[in-house]
Formats: sequence, structure tokens, C-alpha cells
Amino acid sequence: MTGYYVPRGGLPAQTELTTDRAVFTTAYAVLPRGTMRDIVTSQLPHWRNTRAWVIARPLSGFAETFSQYVVEVSPGGGSDQPDLDRTAEAVLFVVDGTVHLTIAGIDHRMGPGGYAFLPPGTTWALRNDSAETATFHWIRKAYEHVDGIDVPEAFVTQETEVRAEPMPGTDGAWSTQRFVDPLDARHDMHVNIVNFEPGGAIPFPETHVMEHGLYVLEGKAVYLLNKDWVEVHAGDFMWLRAFCPQACYAGGPGRFRYLLYKDVNRHATLSPHPRL
Repeated sequence: MTGYYVPRGGLPAQTELTTDRAVFTTAYAVLPRGTMRDIVTSQLPHWRNTRAWVIARPLSGFAETFSQYVVEVSPGGGSDQPDLDRTAEAVLFVVDGTVHLTIAGIDHRMGPGGYAFLPPGTTWALRNDSAETATFHWIRKAYEHVDGIDVPEAFVTQETEVRAEPMPGTDGAWSTQRFVDPLDARHDMHVNIVNFEPGGAIPFPETHVMEHGLYVLEGKAVYLLNKDWVEVHAGDFMWLRAFCPQACYAGGPGRFRYLLYKDVNRHATLSPHPRL
């Protein structure tokens, strides 16, 4: 398996051109990997020796269900109080280095490809005991409770342990690694890995209610976003509103893979009705 793209920060030289592929529209946004520089990092409360690139957050009138960070933890860094929002569920996906994730007192060592689901209210901590930096994606969503449906339990796995399921009729050119059962209504978000072999495509403009965050882990492709074909490659992030038409073509020479967020398995939220 080839490596995942990992941002390293830094600053561009004064001689570089300002023009790049970054775009923010009413339907979608593209954050090229070159936007993840030292001057746009955030410090998170109660995290030591850690910085984060916040690449998605709820915005009124745009995507509204999730936030996504790329988190870099230096040696000795981490947190015993990582998230003060007890309503937040999370997925962690490690792309570089090694972290120790503690869930309810049980320690899990996670290297590249490590994946963890953390339900709301979970007591967890994370630390980097190694001599090198570690980087992971942290996707957060306010969990939507439903009467009669239990909250899903926490779990830790590795992407190599999750089978890639080919999409029907594609002969394996397009496949998805699903970390939870899509029919499990306890889960109100899915964070999967989508894979395309060279020449693989989404051959129609998907148009649906789910919001998306797509972080390109590997390779390159052209992606249809609303009416625009956009070139993307490893390290780029795409943020799609609900109902934004989307399709893609992976031209090669290697595989094209991305980490995909979407909200699922819940009614559309309606404006509060007055009490009768």
C-alpha cells in the first residue's frame, strides 16, 4: 500500500505565484494542499505540542453537519481532554506516525491506516510517545439521538482489515471500504475510503441530500463539482453542499483514493413547530 499524503506546513517562497486552485462557491469548496501552511493552523484547547488545520466547519447557508481537522501532534504532545463537547461523535484516521489512543482506560496503538470511531460522551485521550510527529484526520459531528435506537459503541480498526467492496458493474474499478454497516441505523454518519483504479469513474452526476467532505489520500483525478471540472490530487480537500452534482474520472497513472464523510440515516431536520 502506498503512503497517504501528509501536509508539512511551511511557507511558500516570495517568488511563487499567488494564483492557485483554491475556490469557494455557494455549492462547493476546494482547498488545495498548498493552502495548509504554517500561518493557517489552529491551537486546540487542552492539546499539548499540537497544531491543526481546520478544513471544514459548520457554516450557515453552506455545509452544516460536520467539522474536519488535520491534526499534527509533535513528540510528547496530545491531550487528556481532547473534546469538551459531549454531544460530538468522532472518527479519527491516522495518516502518519504513531499515536496511542485511550478509550475508557484501554490503550490502542494506531499507525498509518488506523481508524477509530468515538460515540458521543466517550472518555478518551490521545498522545504521541514517539520521536517523530504524528498526523491524523479528526471528523466531528453532533450525534442525532433517536428514541428506541441505541448509540453505537466505540471501535478501533485498521483500513487493511476492511474489505474494498466493488461497486456493481465496475469490475473493481470503483470500490468502497465501509467501516460500519450502511444498514446500521445507529450510525448517523459514515466515514469511508473510496478507491478508483486508473480509468475508474463515477459515470453520472450524483445529486443527493448528503453533505460531503472528501480528502484525497492518494493519486489524482478530475472531479465534477456542480458545473465545473476540477483537477485534484493527493492532499486536496473538497467540501460539498447537499445536492451539489458530483462525478469523477481517475486518469491514473496510479490509484485515486479519498477519505469520504457523509451524513446518513436520519430525517431531514425541519424548523421547530410552535406548541399547539
